[in-house]
Amino acid sequence: MQIAFVADETALFEDGQAALAVLVFEDAPSSVADAVDRRTGGALGRSLNAGRFTGASGKTLSVWGVEGIAGPLVVMVGAGKREALDAAGVEAAAAHAYAAAKSSGAETLAILLPARSAEFAARAAMGARLAAYRFDRYRTTEKPEQKPTLKRVVVAAEDAGAAETAYAPLAALAEGVEFARDLASEPANVLYPDEFARRVQALTDIGLEVEVLDEAEMARLGMGALLGVGQGSVRDSRLVVAQWRGGGDAQPLAFVGKGVCFDTGGISIKPAEGMEDMKWDMGGAGAVAGLMKTLALRKAKVNAVGLLGLVENMPDGAAQRPGDVVKSLSGQTIEVINTDAEGRLVLADALWYCQERFKPRFMVDLATLTGAIIISLGHDYAGLFANDDGLAEALTQAGTVEGEKLWRLPLPAAYEKQIESPIADMKNIGGRPAGSITAALFLQKFVNGLPWAHLDIAAVAWRKDSGWPTVPQGATGFGVRLLNRLCQGYEG
Repeated sequence: MQIAFVADETALFEDGQAALAVLVFEDAPSSVADAVDRRTGGALGRSLNAGRFTGASGKTLSVWGVEGIAGPLVVMVGAGKREALDAAGVEAAAAHAYAAAKSSGAETLAILLPARSAEFAARAAMGARLAAYRFDRYRTTEKPEQKPTLKRVVVAAEDAGAAETAYAPLAALAEGVEFARDLASEPANVLYPDEFARRVQALTDIGLEVEVLDEAEMARLGMGALLGVGQGSVRDSRLVVAQWRGGGDAQPLAFVGKGVCFDTGGISIKPAEGMEDMKWDMGGAGAVAGLMKTLALRKAKVNAVGLLGLVENMPDGAAQRPGDVVKSLSGQTIEVINTDAEGRLVLADALWYCQERFKPRFMVDLATLTGAIIISLGHDYAGLFANDDGLAEALTQAGTVEGEKLWRLPLPAAYEKQIESPIADMKNIGGRPAGSITAALFLQKFVNGLPWAHLDIAAVAWRKDSGWPTVPQGATGFGVRLLNRLCQGYEG
């Protein structure tokens, strides 16, 4: 999607290939909407009066063949209450405008804002760009009328140069989100641990330092928990370590992602129905990879390290069995009760390796860890668990600002009884009650007292509807935006 900013919107009215989007308030007139209405001889006002469109946030009204506008249509986009309009609202409105015009036949979406600040213009461009995401590389017979026609977004701004400057870090963020979405959307026969690692290694071109630990190195270190998960697959497991050094001598911030490139459940095999969705069980690793790409592209003034535990959980004759005992990198032993509780085994070794090697300021892990979190929170919140109140609050605030909402759940020590094992230091599953909590309590045993937070993103890594304006159906890239916002708070 091409993005441009203009200070003079006159040419946009005369572009026969441009759909015009105008923000409309529900409680007050807009000078921009009034100006467009006058240009069209009152056509927009008549359309408003004839229907039920009120300017409510998220609503749109498309008016076709408007006199005075060369393009095919004008999209009126509800912006809600005038005094409540903020940058997030502008971003959402632009995303709704894109959705309304994407298949209109127009090649350009021209967005006119009631306030033409650089920040609002940049966020409008961001909203349209993220809404335009589409994973279509394997479609070969799609009919032309099924494809979006929009190729370009132009936003009117008071100062086009200032808008471009404001958009630059958002463009880096959009690339990170798109990278994470691409990774999660790829089929598992294409994106397996080695290929995932190669795609992250390619980011050395933008300044990341990337190491890939193979199975021999992980075995030498003693990562029996992670390696046990992948031993039933013909695809070798990998641990990717990506570093961004933009913060001088400061302690790094650490992010750890679960990267199960495909999860059959192993010997504790999942039901066949819906198993195809398990290609996105690497959504946590995808988000961490997207974050690291964002930090490098925008030259963030922070030190950060991202660790990706990459495995494939398959049920062949060499696979891990229920009842097996594995020894983790920490030295703690784990009885594997259910081989479908594999992500926590991957994270156990990755978290211990991270805190031991990098001594970070804090660690945040992201994982599509439990189906129980979906029962708890639905599909609009990720679960947040933390041993540090300050880190939990910073994450929650970052998620609120970026529209990636978190809800904190407790870590009661009494529930640790559910993961006690009669033959090992712990077992990998605590039963149905409080399943997300006992999974987090398991992970806490591998952070060694370091400030840590766990984000269970199983409910939000993939959407089968388009309930969020900037997130089309499919992979969401959830976590990239909120972690980037978190990092901004630590930049020098």
